[in-house]
Amino acid sequence: MTILTRNMHGLSPRRRRERLFAAALLFPCFAFVALFAFYPIVHSLYLSLHRIILGLPGLAQPFVYLENYRQLWGDSVARHALTNTILFVAVSTTCELFLGLAMALTINRSFRGRGLIRAAVLIPWAIPTVVASQMWRFINNDHYGFLNYLLFGNDLASYQAWLADPSFAMVAIMVADIWKTSAFAALIILAGLQTIPDELYEAARLDGATAWQQFARITLPLIKPALLIALLFRTMDAFRVFDLVFVMTQGGPADATNVLQFYGYKKMFAEGLLGYGATVSVLVFLIVLGLSLVYVRFLGGEMREEKP
Repeated sequence: MTILTRNMHGLSPRRRRERLFAAALLFPCFAFVALFAFYPIVHSLYLSLHRIILGLPGLAQPFVYLENYRQLWGDSVARHALTNTILFVAVSTTCELFLGLAMALTINRSFRGRGLIRAAVLIPWAIPTVVASQMWRFINNDHYGFLNYLLFGNDLASYQAWLADPSFAMVAIMVADIWKTSAFAALIILAGLQTIPDELYEAARLDGATAWQQFARITLPLIKPALLIALLFRTMDAFRVFDLVFVMTQGGPADATNVLQFYGYKKMFAEGLLGYGATVSVLVFLIVLGLSLVYVRFLGGEMREEKP
């Protein structure tokens, strides 16, 4: 209010009423964001500074300063979950960007039935994640899964328990995530492709540029901001993966698919360590926040360089 009052000095009564009306319209939006975005973050931070165990009386919640963070630092299971999370983010995000770019380049061309193909590409992204996770769990099932039938036919003796194999379970999670969310990256990249004028390609063809030269010299530099935006959103979302792991593997086998979000869930609701589970959530939030700031700073630099 102080900033608003300072900015209203010297304004006419009509302009002041307009400013106040604008502030009144914006206030519900800010209140909504504060209630459903900022408050959970602050409350999670508060919980992470206490030793809270579900089922104990409310008075048995001592303030322990950074003790939960110290325990988390020495937690070997948490370090393994962090390694799994980083591996999942690196592989799935990279594959989604490349596949999304390929899909965007394809559906950006003019051909018969393009509208139908564009709608079909978005179907995996539109399916709820829990439904998609259940579908992929059935595909990888060791008794009646389609993957075993595709590889071994009716030879039941050769069927493999894919989700019980530590070397394959994480691959199955990655494949499910890539299948579902590559369309999201394609949608963002397609928006960037449609801003490129056709005259640039026509001029390049007149100068004798090959298809690869057109892609490397025109398409790729001009869609770089769209690529960075897709990378930002997909990295943030991949770090928060939970539902795929929860439905398909429950973090197993032998913690092969145990990621940070699922580890925090188990600490909170399976072991009842609410304070320690909140500490894991705060760690995920800080990692995502740090990566977002790096991406936004890099994206801002790229956007400024693109301006004439």
